[in-house]
Amino acid sequence: MDIDITGWLRENLVRLRTLEPDGTAHRELEPLRDIVGDARVVAIGESTHRVHEFYRLRHLVTRFLAEEMGFTGFAMESGFPEGWAVHDWVLGGDGDLDPLLHTGITYHMGKCAEMRDQLVWMREHNRTHDRKIRFYGMDLPDSSASALPGVVAALAFLDEADPAYAAAARKDLLPLFGYLPADRTGLAWAAPAIHAYLALGAAHRHELTARIGELTERLRALRVPYSTVDADRADIALQCAVTARSADAFLAAMAAAPGRTYRGANVRDAAMAANVEWILDREERVVVGAANGHLQRWPYRVPPIINEEQVMLGQHLARSLGDRMVVIATTYDAGRVFSHRPLAGGPPGHTEVFYEDVAPFTEPGSLDVLLASAGQPLALLDLRKVPADGEVARCFAGVDGTRQGPYKQLVNPLEAFDAVVHIDRITPWQTFIEG
Repeated sequence: MDIDITGWLRENLVRLRTLEPDGTAHRELEPLRDIVGDARVVAIGESTHRVHEFYRLRHLVTRFLAEEMGFTGFAMESGFPEGWAVHDWVLGGDGDLDPLLHTGITYHMGKCAEMRDQLVWMREHNRTHDRKIRFYGMDLPDSSASALPGVVAALAFLDEADPAYAAAARKDLLPLFGYLPADRTGLAWAAPAIHAYLALGAAHRHELTARIGELTERLRALRVPYSTVDADRADIALQCAVTARSADAFLAAMAAAPGRTYRGANVRDAAMAANVEWILDREERVVVGAANGHLQRWPYRVPPIINEEQVMLGQHLARSLGDRMVVIATTYDAGRVFSHRPLAGGPPGHTEVFYEDVAPFTEPGSLDVLLASAGQPLALLDLRKVPADGEVARCFAGVDGTRQGPYKQLVNPLEAFDAVVHIDRITPWQTFIEG
């Protein structure tokens, strides 16, 4: 006999009482063992960035998977070249964490107490355990605003491995980035950087592409002799250059968009997938943290903002990993979020911070609305338990999206995700951007 959807949700939702890293949280996450199984990648999503609860959840899940299930890598939606400084710090390297939170994690996603807490835990775990957990960025460099950090990282290795070529590249390639604005102090500094790229003449842009390509292919072609200098650093330098070339392609696609007569391509997510696959050559099991939309095994579309389907990171990884990837999404009902807007009369890229109250979502067919109906403040649902037929199946068949700010992101949650954590009320991250 069919049961009503609210009753089924209350029966199958696993209540989580805390997001604090203590023994209670570990015990409550035990259902993850069955959800994760032998997956090599567990992807933890967030339906919006800069939310305290989503950071804490990601931290807790990462701790559980490292301590209980042997995961040894954590990769996040942050620049691949920049992340190596953080990688070294969590393994016990010298230096002050505060600058790394500003420069080693891009998109400003490190500038909060929650990220600091996770990295401090990773360093302490590595100090006391033989099986380490390493940090990786997986995204385009410079908050997707330029290829420069990837080029600089590659040249730092070539200064030792191939100094004559490195000197030539510093002379011929680095000056091509002179267009980048000097002021990087604004919270939205990436916007004027991208606008400056789009204002370049075609010859300048094409020379950038050619010289970054030359750098990348030289690192590939000479990786055997370069490996005699330092095999690990040679591989990292090559992947930094590969990611720089992807960043250049991402920007070039923007420049080409006004005259495009063909379907666009999501270069950024393809690059992130390639970096995760590269990381999997170094780590047996990896936690991946990013927005729900990046991680879903489903094309990304958010009308009326994004109408053309985008191929996402999760789709690329599903193609290579199959059922050895598990995706855990997040949803929420209401709360308060961090935001910022252009500063009236201010310099380019400078914004004012404000906090915005968000009401419960009411869009029909939203997974957020469905899960909120159960009245649980914090709970985990294994979506694989949704029955194939009956009233509950019909109800889930009517769900065609999740909350994306004021819009509904179109997605089939049963195809895109394996599990979801619903949070009744969200609050802003504990930021120290001005600090």
